[in-house]
Amino acid sequence: MMQEWIIFALCLGVGGHIALGVVMHAPGLWPWSTTGFYGLLSGLAVYGLVQAGRGFWKLFRHAQKFPSKNGPNASC
Repeated sequence: MMQEWIIFALCLGVGGHIALGVVMHAPGLWPWSTTGFYGLLSGLAVYGLVQAGRGFWKLFRHAQKFPSKNGPNASC
């Protein structure tokens, strides 16, 4: 459970940095008054992408653990 909170906090931090980067490099896109809101939204988006990547990674790793029936280690 602690690992999930750490991942969530890191994603929110990355989202805040994305929002600050956009505000600093293109101030016309996002005004300073909405930076916190956009930081939260981009952090949640990063968290969603990370969780989707972790899900695909688990599916990929789970599929490799079971050898195929026609593989070299299959018994007849």
